Amino acid sequence: MTGRNTRLGGGGFHHVAMNVKDFDASLNFYTGGLGFTLARQWKSESGRGAMLDTGDGNYLEIFEKNVPGSQGTIIHYALRTSDCRAAHATALEAGGREKQGPTDITIPSQPEFPATISFVYGPDGEEIEFFQER
Repeated sequence: MTGRNTRLGGGGFHHVAMNVKDFDASLNFYTGGLGFTLARQWKSESGRGAMLDTGDGNYLEIFEKNVPGSQGTIIHYALRTSDCRAAHATALEAGGREKQGPTDITIPSQPEFPATISFVYGPDGEEIEFFQER
């Protein structure tokens, strides 16, 4: 981790997540239109998802959600960290409210994407994810 934020163990944006109505159109717009690179793609019971590299290792994560009122909405932003558990504890100590404690996951994409993630709410209710690639 080369970030300079010592409290979070790296820092910087990892990704911004967004619900989209038309997954294929969004995927084409961001890759074909804006030049993002498809880094990972997966399918789950709730729909498809993808991580798109914006060009510098930061990602836009899109989720297929055909739910009225949820299209084009930002779900959360994720911060990079080399120690998800410590970053989560730091956020709680700073007054954040817990949504989900640190959890080891493997996104079933190709290639698989192992990570440790957690979520907190900031002071205005904004959702923040801590993302540690493993």
